[in-house]
Amino acid sequence: MFGFIPLVLLVVFFLITSLRVLNEYERGVIFRLGRVIQIKGPGLIILLPIIDRMTKVSLRTFAMDVPNQDVITRDNVSIKVNAVVYFRVVDPIKAILEVEDYMYATSQISQTTLRSVCGGVELDEILAHRDKVNEQVQTILDQHAGPWGIKVANVELKYIDLPQEMQRAMAKQAEAERERRAKVINSEGEYQAATKLADAAEIIGRHPEALQLRYLQTMREMAAESQASSIIPIPLDFIRSFFHVPPTAAGRNPLAREGGVARTEGDAPAAPQASAPADETA
Repeated sequence: MFGFIPLVLLVVFFLITSLRVLNEYERGVIFRLGRVIQIKGPGLIILLPIIDRMTKVSLRTFAMDVPNQDVITRDNVSIKVNAVVYFRVVDPIKAILEVEDYMYATSQISQTTLRSVCGGVELDEILAHRDKVNEQVQTILDQHAGPWGIKVANVELKYIDLPQEMQRAMAKQAEAERERRAKVINSEGEYQAATKLADAAEIIGRHPEALQLRYLQTMREMAAESQASSIIPIPLDFIRSFFHVPPTAAGRNPLAREGGVARTEGDAPAAPQASAPADETA
C-alpha cells in the first residue's frame, strides 16, 4: 500500500502545476516547447508541466493616459496637450508575438501621434474642432496598432494648456467681440425705436385726437407714481393759444388799399384829383 503513496503525490503535483483557471475576460496563449499552439480560455485549462508555458492576455478595454506633450501648432503657438486613449486587444497571439510590450508600444505611439497631429493644425482648429483632431489621432493610432492585434476604440483630448500671453490675447479678443455685438444690438434698437416713433408721429398727424389720449394716459401714470404731488389738467387747446398766432385772413394784403391806391397806417389820405373847368362858352 505504501508503494502507491509516491504515485499519488506525483499525481497531486501534476494537477497543481498543470491546472489553470482563466477568467471570462482573459485568454491564454499557450507555448509548447517555444512554439505557439493555440489560445485557451476562459475556464479551467490543463498545461503539461515543464513543456507548456502560458501567457495571459486581458481582452478588456484599457484607458491609457497620455502625459503632457509640448506642441508647437502650425501658427507657431506653443501649447501643452494631454489625452486619454481607449483600446483593447482583439488578437492575443499578435499582441504577444508582434510586439514585446503592447502596452508600452501603444503608449509611445500615442504620444508621437498626438504631437504630430496637433503640430499640423492651428490653435483655433484645436479649440473649436476638437472632435476632428480626436478622429484623426484615432485613425492614425488604429493603423499603427492594428498589426499588433490592438483596436483603438476612442481618443479624447483632455486638457490644452495655453501660455498666459495667449490667454490674455484671447480674452481681449472675446471682449472686443462682445462689445461689437452690444453696439450692433444698441444701434438696431435705436433704429427700430426711431421707426416706431416716426410711425406714431404720422398717426398723430392724421388723428390729432390721439395726442389728447396720450396726454391723459401720461397724467394717469404720473398720478399713480407720485403720491404727494397735485396734478392740474390743462386743455391742449388752451396751451396751443400761447404758441400759435391766428392766421391772417386768406386773400387779404396787410397793406390796405383804398380806391386802388396802397397806403400805410398813419399816411394822410390822398387828395382827390381836381377836374378841369368846363368851358363857359355859349
